[in-house]
Amino acid sequence: VQLQASGGGLVTPGGSLRISCAASGLSFRQKSVAWFRQAPGKAREFVAASTRSGGTLYSDSVKGRFTVSRDNAKNTISLQMSGLEPEDTAVYYCAVTIRGILSALRSSDTYDYWGPGTLVTVSS
Repeated sequence: VQLQASGGGLVTPGGSLRISCAASGLSFRQKSVAWFRQAPGKAREFVAASTRSGGTLYSDSVKGRFTVSRDNAKNTISLQMSGLEPEDTAVYYCAVTIRGILSALRSSDTYDYWGPGTLVTVSS
């Protein structure tokens, strides 16, 4: 199983960026997939998830600014980020859980496979 994120880069405050994650070796169908991020010197934190039942979850810090979406036919998940702030600077990781339950999707321990991450830098 391999997850590969793409689309990271440098963006100015207030700008937008879309990152994506593609999977090989497993299907996203009937599985929950999430984005986490880790800023320098900080712990990894939950950002957003697309649940196996078709719902979405967001952290309070990104709700209303970020949108998670999935394309099961292409086996990809994307994160559209707008209103970016310097505090959003981090390495963003995609992750997938085979049997994770809804109440545990905000925990990194729930996830079985992780991508290597893509760096998003918000700076003027």
